[in-house]
Amino acid sequence: MEEKEIHLVKRVSKELGITYKELSEKIGYSESNLRQSVSTNKLSLQLKKAIELYLETISLKKKVDEADDFKSILRTFIEK
Repeated sequence: MEEKEIHLVKRVSKELGITYKELSEKIGYSESNLRQSVSTNKLSLQLKKAIELYLETISLKKKVDEADDFKSILRTFIEK
């Protein structure tokens, strides 16, 4: 038996631990649009791209934070 793929909106909300309302605010969509997309099991290209870009932004912010941490550690090491 084939497993049904979880809707992108539902999966991302769960992975990030945020509500549909919070996700909608972050990607510039209405909560009702997200809920309708999940209930009809349809995903527009624009919504998919908005979610992908949001996830990429989160990833890039994490990398910047890691680079800043490394820079701080390196600076401390050089100053000693």
